[in-house]
Amino acid sequence: MRYVEDYRSDQLIDDVALLTKGFQRFEGRFWDKVNECNTVNSGRSTFHNVTMETPESVFVNQYVLDETEDFAGRIQTVEGDHLTIKDIGTERLLHREAWGVKPKNIYQGMALDALLDPNIELVVLTGPAGCGKTFLALAAALEQVVEKGMYDKIMVTRNTPDIAESIGYLPGSEEEKMLPWLGAVTDALEALHKNDECSEGSMRYIMDKANLQFKSINFMRGRSIQNAFVLLDECQNLTASQLKTIITRCGEGTKLVCSGNLAQIDSPYLTPVTSGLTYIVERFKHFEGSASVYLNGVVRSRLAEFAEENL
Repeated sequence: MRYVEDYRSDQLIDDVALLTKGFQRFEGRFWDKVNECNTVNSGRSTFHNVTMETPESVFVNQYVLDETEDFAGRIQTVEGDHLTIKDIGTERLLHREAWGVKPKNIYQGMALDALLDPNIELVVLTGPAGCGKTFLALAAALEQVVEKGMYDKIMVTRNTPDIAESIGYLPGSEEEKMLPWLGAVTDALEALHKNDECSEGSMRYIMDKANLQFKSINFMRGRSIQNAFVLLDECQNLTASQLKTIITRCGEGTKLVCSGNLAQIDSPYLTPVTSGLTYIVERFKHFEGSASVYLNGVVRSRLAEFAEENL
């Protein structure tokens, strides 16, 4: 019982419905809510210093949308009812691109914007199965490692719970043992290169070019990961202490992307409100170097969408 209590002590919210989605949608037109506005241009970016009646749950790097879809921005600073908002625009969000991938909806647009921003060191992606979390993260990783040379390597890891009965020990090296668990990443890699003349050759070339490494979460303690794009998949099955261990491994120049679906927890000790994924969304929401986005909507297939809504 004592160990179960340890898990519950990490609970920050009473209901997972209260978990922030990483964006604030205003009713009607956004500008109707603004009392005062001072607009400043800085290079290619436009910032609005606004005074408005703000909801309680406003924080840095939260996206701002309105019902008319005329306005889209990201909050830069919060000082009472004074906000500094970077004007991004709905059209620009929907036309973000990484490794040939464009957003299919506004939620994917916000996620891609955060993934491609070098000033955001931690991106947390939540949402239902098939909403594009792993796919977008991998596309952004390849774009920034191979095309732009911003990081030296891509490191992919996750914990390894069994969904059904265990199939026993797996042969091979650490990376070979991890491959079955990281099928979501290799599936995404295949999908990104399915139209290539020789997709298998393309995948091998890209994995080598991007220095793509599959690592076990069991061997993370004590490491220092420098100048890497780290993709931590299936975070809903991790505890807060496990996630702390991984996040504190990240050194200079490293970007960490945590993704997961709180409706698919395999651990008997965790619930959506005690999951480490919920914990870091809440703990990091006021940190200026992090952004969290809930990707609403299943884009994998109509079968997956129906299953997510009805099962």
